[in-house]
Amino acid sequence: MAAYSRLRTAIDDGLLNLPDGAVHVMRPPVGFDLAALGGHPVSLSHTNAVESHAWSAAGYDVSSDPVAAPTICVVLPRSKALARSMIAQASSLGGLVIVDGGKTDGIDSLFKGVRKTIGDVPSLTKAHGRIFWFEGKECFSDWAAPAPALANHGFYTTAGVFSEGAIDKGSAILVAALPETLKGRVADFGAGWGYLARAILQRDDIKHLDLIEAEALALDCARLNISDARAAFHWADATTFKAEAPYDTVIMNPPFHQGRAGDPSLGQAFITAAARNLKRQGHLWMVANRHLPYEAHLQATFKEVAEVSGNPAFKIFHASRPQR
Repeated sequence: MAAYSRLRTAIDDGLLNLPDGAVHVMRPPVGFDLAALGGHPVSLSHTNAVESHAWSAAGYDVSSDPVAAPTICVVLPRSKALARSMIAQASSLGGLVIVDGGKTDGIDSLFKGVRKTIGDVPSLTKAHGRIFWFEGKECFSDWAAPAPALANHGFYTTAGVFSEGAIDKGSAILVAALPETLKGRVADFGAGWGYLARAILQRDDIKHLDLIEAEALALDCARLNISDARAAFHWADATTFKAEAPYDTVIMNPPFHQGRAGDPSLGQAFITAAARNLKRQGHLWMVANRHLPYEAHLQATFKEVAEVSGNPAFKIFHASRPQR
């Protein structure tokens, strides 16, 4: 959160006057300045399990879908298509719509798009971003994201999920490196829309596969892409996930961004969680960008670690026998 947020500045400076009643905030990151909303009842909607659980733990009412309220605040995600869809949702619910985001999230192009549709709207620029607001109108239907669709690569994807338009290159080389001998209970940590899972389930000796994914939009696509009865789907934070029974193998292409900032500690937390959920003789297969410093953490977490494949951009690790 900025020391003095755009939302707080707009309200305190008298530029933005909130109507009486509740405020609903769509997809706020942890740390977003909800205190700026003063005494208004606040509810939230989020499809990311990590953010949703954090806000719930802080005492907020969090749903997966937005709800009607006198004021709806849209906090921009990184995906422009998802941002446009969120604005369309908020506007269709009526009331005052507030849109807040950084320049790197595309706020200025969205501001121009809204003005092109409904005319001039007030705004405030601050802290490398912008906040603007308008009365909700039923005029953004063409901004709504379509339902998950079958892409050219043969998988269902949708706006706002990782690698929605193409198979991730790191995941592709991880699939090529996986042994045919995979068996037993397996997990895909950070499963996304199911590319790795479908490849894993081509092996007859797989008895059960847990797909653990924090983004509900991606997990909904995975349910469309995977119809195998051996698969189970979990909307959860992989770094804190606790399996019902230990796994023989964990496979993963862990994220390494929190928002736009690179954060290797996120991938390290995935490694720790994998080790915690594996059998004593269990195996980890993972892909990582070449520049990420995972070797020391892998060696501290597993008894056996090897870089078994890769290319100039990615490296494939096989680790086994978690340290106990």
